[in-house]
Amino acid sequence: MKLSRSASWFLLAFGVWSWVIWVTFIKNLWNDASGLAFDDAGDPTAYFWVHLLLALTSFVLGTVVGVIGLRGVRAVRRGSRDA
Repeated sequence: MKLSRSASWFLLAFGVWSWVIWVTFIKNLWNDASGLAFDDAGDPTAYFWVHLLLALTSFVLGTVVGVIGLRGVRAVRRGSRDA
């Protein structure tokens, strides 16, 4: 399968964006003072674990999508050099 240049760049940008957004979210979750992420004793709540799992899943998917985009960008560049 061959990706277009724009699709490859979109996938690469999405992978990077996913990491930026979710790293920021995890930092905010870790520093949460509202009582949602940690109870009064300082222990993580179910809210924390669910959102941590969502973030980890998004890291994996963002990485996979970004790698596909990177491979597509490299393939397009190799193809343009050969032409």
